[in-house]
Amino acid sequence: QVQLVESGGGLVQTGGSLRLSCAASGRTFSTYAMGWFRQALGKEREFVAAISGRSGSSTYYADSVKGRFTISRDNAENTVYLQMNRLKPEDTAVYYCAARSSVVFTTSAHGYDSWGQGTQVTVSS
Repeated sequence: QVQLVESGGGLVQTGGSLRLSCAASGRTFSTYAMGWFRQALGKEREFVAAISGRSGSSTYYADSVKGRFTISRDNAENTVYLQMNRLKPEDTAVYYCAARSSVVFTTSAHGYDSWGQGTQVTVSS
């Protein structure tokens, strides 16, 4: 398993941007598919975005964030990013990154082996 640490959350106004980072330990980071999930207060954890392992050539987004969020990875830095633009109040949640011991991602939280501690994103109206 890898250890994951998220950063970059905070308070932003509607329409603003944030970039979340997720730093991973270990020398095999490039072989892991990575995902971002979020959990709003009183709601279940939901899929946000995912990126394939190795080159990260394949990505996938939840409909609610498509066109506004971008997931990317830097294998040299063992880091995955989530660029969030045009933020809305409904994006308010704790955001988690997750690692899956496969180069192929999944949108199911059950398919990920390691999780970070989460970072709070709050979008004010």
